[in-house]
This record gives sequence, C-alpha cells and structure tokens, in this order.
Amino acid sequence: MAGVILAVSGKGGVGKTSISAAIVRLLVEHHPKARILAIDADPATGLATALGVDVVQTLDNIRVRIAESAEKGETREAVELLGEARFQILDALAEQGGGGSFAFLAIGRPETAGCYCAINSYLKEVLTLLAAEFDYVVIDGEAGVEQINRRVMERVTHLLLISDQSRKGIQVLQTILEVARRMVMYDRCGVVINRITSPNLEIRLDGIDLLACIPSDNIHAENDILGKSVFDLSPESPVLTGAETALRNFTLI
Repeated sequence: MAGVILAVSGKGGVGKTSISAAIVRLLVEHHPKARILAIDADPATGLATALGVDVVQTLDNIRVRIAESAEKGETREAVELLGEARFQILDALAEQGGGGSFAFLAIGRPETAGCYCAINSYLKEVLTLLAAEFDYVVIDGEAGVEQINRRVMERVTHLLLISDQSRKGIQVLQTILEVARRMVMYDRCGVVINRITSPNLEIRLDGIDLLACIPSDNIHAENDILGKSVFDLSPESPVLTGAETALRNFTLI
C-alpha cells in the first residue's frame, strides 16, 4: 500500500459527507500534483453530489455483472476475474476537473440477496491494489466502520470519526471507535466535532485525539440548498476551515 488512505466515519446526520468533500477539495488545493481518489462508500452517493460528480456506474454494478456471468456458467479463474474487475473499475473511475483534479468511484448499494462472498473479496483486493496507485484516497463511509472493512479495504492509514456535540453523538462515536479497534487496521485516528452550537460546553473524549471543532455553518447550508458543490464554497466557510485544521493536525497538509 502506498500513500494515504483516509476513511471518514461516524453516526448519521452529523455532516460526515460534507467534511469528506471538504477534505477532497483541500487535498486538491494543497497538493495540486498529487493523485487523489475519492471513494463514495455510502449507498446514498451523497459524496458525489457534494463534489459535483455525475455517477455513471458503481462498484456494485460491476459486482452484479460478474455474479451474473458466473451464474450463467461462465466459470473463470480468480486471476481472470481480478483482471476483469480491475479493468471495469478503472473504466468506472470518474476523472474530475473544474474545481480540481481528482478521480471518483462510487461503491453503490449494499449487497443484495445471494452469496457474493468470493466476488466481494476479489473486488476489495482490486480496490486495495488500485488505491496503491494514488497518493491520497478519501473514503466516505456509511455510519459505523464495519462496512469499510467488509466492502472497501481492511487497512487505512487515517481514521477520521465525525460527531455532533450531543451526548448521544459522543456515545455513538465511542462505540464506533471500539468497533474500529477490532475491525479496521489504521495508523492514526482522530475526531472532529461538527455543528457546534454551544462552544462553551466541555467535550470529553476517551482515548482519542480531538482534531477540530466546527461551528454550525450557514454558508455551507445555503450552498447545499442551492445545489452547489464544495468547490463553490467560500474559503471562509467553517466546514472548510475546520476540515483544514483536522488535516493539519493529521499532518496531511
């Protein structure tokens, strides 16, 4: 594995995807010559919208096609499946320009009925190989981290957990961290507390670094209502400045 693989996780509804998109923009701006891959691992494909990307096909589309060919009796060796999957994934990568240069891949919906264990294993291996060709990989995952381990890759270099200021949010964050310690191999882990409305309240975290605190962001909210991407955000947006603080504390910019 080469480069940085940063996985963003947390409970639903705390702005995880917005921060993931902000991280992609900041990496593009601070490392204009770097090879950057954004992976939308949430079936809702919110990261695509936040980055202004049109999704044509997903990793799940590829998985289903390979599964269907296997069901039709088109048996092939594992090496051939890997080669085909890699080719199709490369074809599915959306190369983005405009606001910045990066590649984008959507994972798609969760697994449907049927046993695709072998195919999922092949695709995860291909994704790991593909990630090694990029300097920075940013993964926006579903709530929790099990899905990142099961469907994307077993090891990341940086795990970023997002929560709001609520007690429930912090408790969920601690639960996710406990699961992450068992299921996801990572080098560094940190927390961003987002949408802070009471800055004077103490935030207590057990055994994890607090990387940034981000207040409620009216600039981003308006941007979102207008259907604009993160590349249209003002540099003064709290989401951008907070994500920048987190990346600096991770020593990634």
